[in-house]
Parts: sequence; C-alpha cells; structure tokens
Amino acid sequence: MGGMDTCSPILEVNSLLFGDQPAAWQLAEIEKRNPPARPTHDTLARDFTGIEPHLDPRLELQNTCQQEAVVEAKAFGDLVGQSSGLRHLVSQIDVVAPTEASVLILGETGTGKELVAHEIHRRSARKESPLVRVNCASIPRELFESEFFGHVRGSFTGAVRDRAGRFETAEGGTIFLDEVGEIPLDIQNKLLRILQEKRYERVGDDRTRRANVRIVAATNRDLKKAVAAGRFREDLYYRLNVFPIQVPPLRERVDDIPLLAKHFVDLSAKEMKCAKPRLTRAAVTQLQSYDWPGNVRELRNVVERSVILARGGALEFDLPFTGQAAPAAQAVPRSDSPVGSVAQPKFLTEVELERFERDNLALALEAANWKISGPESASELLGVKPTTLLSRMSKWGLKKPEPNLA
Repeated sequence: MGGMDTCSPILEVNSLLFGDQPAAWQLAEIEKRNPPARPTHDTLARDFTGIEPHLDPRLELQNTCQQEAVVEAKAFGDLVGQSSGLRHLVSQIDVVAPTEASVLILGETGTGKELVAHEIHRRSARKESPLVRVNCASIPRELFESEFFGHVRGSFTGAVRDRAGRFETAEGGTIFLDEVGEIPLDIQNKLLRILQEKRYERVGDDRTRRANVRIVAATNRDLKKAVAAGRFREDLYYRLNVFPIQVPPLRERVDDIPLLAKHFVDLSAKEMKCAKPRLTRAAVTQLQSYDWPGNVRELRNVVERSVILARGGALEFDLPFTGQAAPAAQAVPRSDSPVGSVAQPKFLTEVELERFERDNLALALEAANWKISGPESASELLGVKPTTLLSRMSKWGLKKPEPNLA
C-alpha cells in the first residue's frame, strides 16, 4: 500500500476531532498550502472602488426621496380620528385611490395634506411603486426644470453627470407635488404637457421619454384667485383639479383632538425616550378649547414640548391666547326691571364670583373624594397644580370633613 500524505485533509480533520497534535513541520506545511484569508479594509475598499459612479441615478434619487418621505410622514403618523369630517375625507380617498385620476388636495397649512397623498398612493394599484414627494416651494426657480425632468451631462454649468428627475424617479408610481401653486409659469406649460401627452425631455437632451406617473398635487393657496391674477395657468388648474379633496382644519375636528393628542403623546415619548406622561381630562378640555391656527402640526409640537416638560407626570399645556372674544353672556331680565324693558346681560359681583369659585372647588374635591394630587384628583379635574389647589383651599377654609363614626 502506498504511504499516506501526512499533510492531507484527513490529518487536519483528525487533529480537530480527536485532539491529535501534528508536528511543527506538519503545521507549517498546512499553513503553506492553506494561507488564511485576510479581507482587510483596503481589500474591501478596492473591491468596491468604482461601484458608486455606476449606480443607477434614478435609484439613487429614489432612495433619497424615500428617506425624505419617511422623515416627513413621521410628523403626522396614520390617519387618526373619528369625527364626521375625517370619515368623509377617508370616503373620498377610498373612491379616488383605485383610479388613475389626478387629485388636488386643498387645505390650510399643517392639516396633513401629505398624509392624504400617502393614503391615496397606499390604496392605489401603484402602491408597490415609489411615491416621490416634491416640495415645490423649496426649489430655486432656475432649477425647477432639472429637478422635475432631469438633465444630461454638460447641459448647464455644474451638470457634471446625467441625473434623473423626479418624474423619472417616480416611474410606475405616484408623484406628489406639494405647494403646486409655487411652480413658475414657464414650467407649468411643461407640466401640462406631461398631464396631456405623458411625455417629457431631460434638460439638454433630444430624447423624448414617456411618463407613467400619477400626479397628486396639494396647495394651501386659492388657485382660482391665482388663475384670475394670471399667476397660474387655467388649463393646468382644470387638469389637476379632476378630483379635489378638501382637508378640514383641526378646529372643525374637535372630536379628533383627544385621539390625536394621545397618539402624539405615545409617539413623542417613544421617539424621545421619555417616561410616558398622563393626559388628563382637564388637559384634553384645554386642547379642545383652543382654535389651532397651525392645525395638526401645531398640536404635535405643543404635545411634544409638554411631554419633555412633564417628566412622566401630568401633562400641562401652555397655549397662547388666540384673541378670540369670549361668548356673550346670556341676556336675562333683572327682577326689578319693568315689563317690556330690554334684558341686561347677567354678571356676578366680586363676592358672588368668589362664592362661585369656592363652590366649584368644593364640588371638584367631593368628586375626587378629596384627593389632592395624582390621577383622578381634584387638581387634575380642575387643571391646576396641587400647590395651587392647596392654596385656594386654605384661602376659603375648605377641609376634608371628618368621617361620621355614628
């Protein structure tokens, strides 16, 4: 029988399994035949050198747009609420989402127009393709055409390579034109061509490309007035306004404020890694009494700030005075007024007002079983600090009644 190679794989396996100790010269031979792989940082760097310049520019821009969309979408979360206004909004989304119709979303700043656009895309047949957002208000005038349609290398100063535009990035999906009223008139004509002919060219390129894109636009402006003033093309307005959706302001969705506040409390506590504070009934009532000129975005910011300050305790909201006049007092005739005289508004004297405040405080204390602080306490019900409550109790001589042992 022929001799076995002492440096064969069998020797290596036996040494590992049964603890055989090969000689030093055998180990040297094994290492010589099987040099260890050393994937150093320099090797990896050489392997990947040259890949970045060959990345598909459309995929590169698409990734950037998706990252922007994630950041923006976090400001509102999902559709939250149960008011009739929100239910009507959702019914409109359900009707238009499966179609290919252009949608114009109207509403004040901060109402969540972008969230509506996300929902239209998510419920459409294009949901597996990208949703690309374009903030038309943030694009410099001279870069609109390049941003929308892309450009080829050398088409203008600074164009060092070919670049896909937002419409090409959104191919097969949806493009969301936020603040569409900010688009310059000369670009509106080219946007109209895409809507009518589904065609466009990159800046500096003779090749005509087809656009398989659904357009959803949004604005907080009155586009009809812009058309009348000559700042917006009438034909483009009608092309975009195939299916208008009006997003109601938060002051018309008062019933949604408790759910939105709770949603933002949970979201803020999680994102900022804070202890989750308590949202009291008094705090919710305070939120519902405010008119929210900044709408849902302002509510989110107010809640986030209060979560930071609460440190796990009860939430307290520092809301600005809106300047709205208080509702007029109910007119009631005075007891000593002659019949047929004009009724005078009911008012309270200083003594009557103090008596009313004392009685109201006593009612809150009884409702809370004389609990001063904590959940379901009198201070929580009244929306004041426990120290303030104790000070008023001392002022008016209110003390917890002794239990009746009889």
